[in-house]
Amino acid sequence: MSNYKVSVYAISKNESKFVDRWYDSVKEADEIYVLDTGSDDDTVSRLMAKGVSVTERVIDPWRFDVARNMSLDLVSEDTDICVCIDLDEVLVSGWRDVLERVWRDGATRLRYNYNWRLDADNKPLVNFYTDKIHARYGYKWVYPVHEVLVYDGVEKIITTDDLIVNHYPDVSKSRGSYLGLLELSVSENPLDDRNMHYLGREYMYYGRWNDCIDTLIRHLNLKSATWKDERCASMRFIARSYINLNRYDEARMWLDKAMVEAPYLRDPFMERAILEYKLENWNDVILYCNKALLITSHPKSYINEAFSFDGTVYDLLSLGYFYTGDVEKAIFFVDKAIDMKHDDDRLVKNKQIFMSALQNK
Repeated sequence: MSNYKVSVYAISKNESKFVDRWYDSVKEADEIYVLDTGSDDDTVSRLMAKGVSVTERVIDPWRFDVARNMSLDLVSEDTDICVCIDLDEVLVSGWRDVLERVWRDGATRLRYNYNWRLDADNKPLVNFYTDKIHARYGYKWVYPVHEVLVYDGVEKIITTDDLIVNHYPDVSKSRGSYLGLLELSVSENPLDDRNMHYLGREYMYYGRWNDCIDTLIRHLNLKSATWKDERCASMRFIARSYINLNRYDEARMWLDKAMVEAPYLRDPFMERAILEYKLENWNDVILYCNKALLITSHPKSYINEAFSFDGTVYDLLSLGYFYTGDVEKAIFFVDKAIDMKHDDDRLVKNKQIFMSALQNK
């Protein structure tokens, strides 16, 4: 017999193609609630056909925190544990048993494994802890976008590696509302370092290089901006902006700062190797790739870049060694890259070129 009543809640809009997969992953819950915010496909009817409790509400002006709080309000008052999961996410089978095993009376929130990006073989490329499983009372969502849960007391958080959520994003969906919502977030909370970082990153996504640089420098100057991983990321994004402005010395300066800020992360060393690859400075490609390989830890953080651990380092090393005349090392490293990216035809063609060069020596 279950020790706890568990309810899933979510928001949706035009998620029809995800309904079956999502429902199959959450059906272990006692109750399932969805707030639909204006679907014009058959999301609502498909969810209701499966017995999901669906409420329809258009939210104008749109804010994610408002939608999340409205969806949480739908959850029955006698629920013990709330599970917030979007329709493009999947709870890995057996999650309910894990939740029952690890949850304790008095707990307020659970941290668990989140695979934000997976490769074609369903292996995690970016993995970190997230914490959208929580007690029914005391929590609310804040921020118009990149919303987070806040608690009105002292949290008691449990962490497990055994409960896993996989993310399969709909790449066709627009992120067009994010920039305006992030600007709103920063205007509402100008001293919030997290939102300032996100806004600077969003300017980078839009190619607004100077706005990105200015905003991320503001982030780095905030007294609350103390998380080194995120500070390192701001420095890397500033460097990317300078690269796009063809100001390579300034880009190198910021990547050097990033390496000092978080020397335990591969990401700044890989970004420097990628810059030197762009500029065909092959000895420096080799130098920074080898520095990256000295870092074997892979922290659970959303900040992680997929290219730091997906075989890119071996790809770049193979090119670096090829263009500096060490063909045997080029073949060695392209083989390692192919082992990790076995569906990459470019790598296979590179190996053929390297083999031909070796035979003609």
